[in-house]
Amino acid sequence: MFINYIIIGIVAGIFGGFFGLGGGVIIIPALIYLFKYSQHQAQGTALATLLPPIGLLAVLRYYRDGHVHIKPAIFMSLGFFIGGYIGAAIANRLPEAKLRFFFASLLLIVSLRLFFKK
Repeated sequence: MFINYIIIGIVAGIFGGFFGLGGGVIIIPALIYLFKYSQHQAQGTALATLLPPIGLLAVLRYYRDGHVHIKPAIFMSLGFFIGGYIGAAIANRLPEAKLRFFFASLLLIVSLRLFFKK
């Protein structure tokens, strides 16, 4: 059973290295549909995968090719640290159906904007 989680991690890692995404687009839906996690459980578990240096090798690869701006990344990390705490506090107060609606809406809006961008 744990091999399935490793496979999800590998797929998310590949997508993370290729597109810069993974947790929200790959891990959360996989946990919900394949393992029957609730939306809250999927989001919490996906965030827990970020605790170790998940993207370190991908970041090194991008850095070597001159595609990483260190100072903005540090400031965004600080903001993510604070914002993640605030967002988790809000999400944990929402009913699952409403949280799922907001999550799906965000994915839809982002995908439509990317698809129709000129």
